Amino acid sequence: MPDFPGSPTPPPSAAPADGPAGPLVCSARGCRARAAWGLRWNNPRLHAPERRKTWLACPDHREHLSTHLAERSFLREVVAAEELPGGRE
Repeated sequence: MPDFPGSPTPPPSAAPADGPAGPLVCSARGCRARAAWGLRWNNPRLHAPERRKTWLACPDHREHLSTHLAERSFLREVVAAEELPGGRE
């Protein structure tokens, strides 16, 4: 997302971690906070059992996003963002 003159600068604690494809930010709608967790999931109707998709979550949205996936029986595991392939601080 480009910066515009006069746009507020997020505090350092909200700065996203860097990954190979860019910043690791929370997947919750409208959230730009640092991703601390990777929610590994798959939809068994669409994906092979070994396939994993990943949503990223900040500490504030981890429970909400995890609950959303778990209610649908999609959540497989929750890992620290640093443990994701390419995840680094």
